[in-house]
Amino acid sequence: MAEEKTYPMTLEGKKKLEDELNTLKTSKRAEVIKRIKIARGFGDLSENSEYEAAKNEQSFVEGRIKTIEQMLNHAEIIDNGDIDQDEIAVGKTVTFKELPDEEPETYTIVGAAEADPFVGKISNDSPIAKGLVGHHLGEKVSIETPGGEMEVKILEVKQ
Repeated sequence: MAEEKTYPMTLEGKKKLEDELNTLKTSKRAEVIKRIKIARGFGDLSENSEYEAAKNEQSFVEGRIKTIEQMLNHAEIIDNGDIDQDEIAVGKTVTFKELPDEEPETYTIVGAAEADPFVGKISNDSPIAKGLVGHHLGEKVSIETPGGEMEVKILEVKQ
């Protein structure tokens, strides 16, 4: 039997998913069902764009509920208790700069379920995170990215 995929995440990320799941199940699902009932009242369903849109949204909501339940059922909470303070790992925030003289960049390395690069959270599956994990403060590291190799210096590592 194939091994189930696990979803590494922080406690904060797990809580966020639980909150989203609760919202989807309690209010969003009921809201969509109400929209479907109203749209049915508009008559011929074959030419009813409101009905079609509500059914599409219902499909999305139900799919998202299944996805979140899967992630939560197979969540692996990150515990960095026995990792060196200056070692990069999932759940830690790292500041580095691309050499020779780029501006410093700061990212928190999280599981794919929590990744949001626009707020500085990158997936542990991303090329940059894969290149940084396991390295320590002060090291120079070569990272293979789709755009080519980049050399970085690790400036700070925080929990």
